[in-house]
Amino acid sequence: MKERLEAIRNACFAKLEQVESMDLLQEIRVEFLGKKGALTEVLKSMKDVAPEDRPKVGALVNDARAAIEAKLDEVKEALAAKQQEAKLANETIDVTLPAKRMTEGHRHVNNIALAEVERFFVGMGYEIVDGPEVEEDYYNFEALNIPANHPAKDEQDTFYVGGDILLRTQTSSVQARIMEKGKLPLRILSPGRVYRADEVDATHSPCFHQVEGLVVDDNITFADLKGTLAEFAKEMFGAETKVKFRPHHFPFTEPSAEMDVSCFKCGGKGCRFCKGSGWIEILGCGMVHPRVLTMSGIDPEKYTGFAFGVGLERIALLKYEIDDLRLLYENDLRFLKQF
Repeated sequence: MKERLEAIRNACFAKLEQVESMDLLQEIRVEFLGKKGALTEVLKSMKDVAPEDRPKVGALVNDARAAIEAKLDEVKEALAAKQQEAKLANETIDVTLPAKRMTEGHRHVNNIALAEVERFFVGMGYEIVDGPEVEEDYYNFEALNIPANHPAKDEQDTFYVGGDILLRTQTSSVQARIMEKGKLPLRILSPGRVYRADEVDATHSPCFHQVEGLVVDDNITFADLKGTLAEFAKEMFGAETKVKFRPHHFPFTEPSAEMDVSCFKCGGKGCRFCKGSGWIEILGCGMVHPRVLTMSGIDPEKYTGFAFGVGLERIALLKYEIDDLRLLYENDLRFLKQF
């Protein structure tokens, strides 16, 4: 048995002297140590060895295996070092060649516009707040004075997850949640993603972003609303920008208005950009409806407030003169790099 093990070890060592690749090394490992290898066959024949000789024979087999494994590892390390040397020689770096340019990304045009809006209102003492996109029907509609049978609910048709759970149609739901906490006075701005069942076209999308503001305090009047939004318009579209308020109806504000800004392309004279009117519709606003305050636990006899909401995409489209909303989300680098 000892001579047989010596012969197996010598045969293995002889083959290892000729190895030049990792694949061939693996083949030799399998040939001698695999399930059907030479050493394994020896172990299978142990049943023919006398019981008193088995410990001695087992020790000889283990010594042979250890020697073969050590030699295999030694050859493997030598091959790896050789391959590394060849790789370094063949892949020499020419330091005189131009380096690969690192392409750096930047903020999306929506985020650029949002940063400007937030910077203005934070400077006026507003707090940025967030809320859930998957919302309860109560906060999205009822707490904003839009009961189940109200026509405005049809205008803001959205995606229902199940029961009274839906994807919010406006970030006003965040305002309702904040007012419920009763920590007054309030000056908050709630930007976020909203959803409506709209067809996709140049000016509509089932998913877009809104920025809504809310102020609740003592003696808040429409004059405060007008002054705030007039300064906001100048910040966004230029110091010469004028504002115009048109009566409108929103269930959660009374009185309500839509605000237009003077066209910053023609200065209000009328052009293609403003469709000849000299004005551009920009947002909706109004004084917080007393019923909304009451449902949130705020005494409308003591406190008043104003609210406004503007589409973030609308600001981006106007500010950067983009004529199709879909361009913002097509991920075309030729378009995005312009900003």
